[in-house]
Amino acid sequence: AEELPNVHWHPLDVTDPSRDLSWLPERIDGLAYCPGSINLKPFKRISRQAFLEDIDLQLGGAVEIIQSALPSLQAPGQASVVMFSTVAVGHGFPFHAQVSAAKGAIEGLTRALAAEFAPKIRFNAIAPSLTDTPLSERMLNSDAKREQNAQRHPLKRVGRAEDMASMAAFLLTDRSSWITGQIMPVDGGMSSLKL
Repeated sequence: AEELPNVHWHPLDVTDPSRDLSWLPERIDGLAYCPGSINLKPFKRISRQAFLEDIDLQLGGAVEIIQSALPSLQAPGQASVVMFSTVAVGHGFPFHAQVSAAKGAIEGLTRALAAEFAPKIRFNAIAPSLTDTPLSERMLNSDAKREQNAQRHPLKRVGRAEDMASMAAFLLTDRSSWITGQIMPVDGGMSSLKL
């Protein structure tokens, strides 16, 4: 990001209550909120604290960042916010209770804010399936695991960061100016096809 023209990058821990957001510009045309976690455990082994930590990261952080950015998002006349969910919210998977609960809250927030701030700010979310990023490394750390996960998808591959970035870029631009309140699956067909 440091090498891109007109991009200002600031590291931020959304769970840190002492975070400083004074660097937010006066005008924001697009905001992508995309922290993530993949905490997969049997339901009976998930503590209340673990649920709350994921909800704080996903939902609590989104609420605070968007509230802080609202004056800047309202400045341009039309802005766009993109958040990230998961295919697991709408397509039940075992051991996904923690991530599905937190990301399900993101989907609800996306639709509620889209209704509240239309037509000035558009809100959409992307619901990926397994994507090859450092976050998913332990699930893709061998050729056998990579192939097994690829075969679960109708398009027979695991997602790439570029797949999600392309959808986010589309949703952040005027090319998607008539799209709001949507949860966009970018999941290799996982959510809609059975082969």
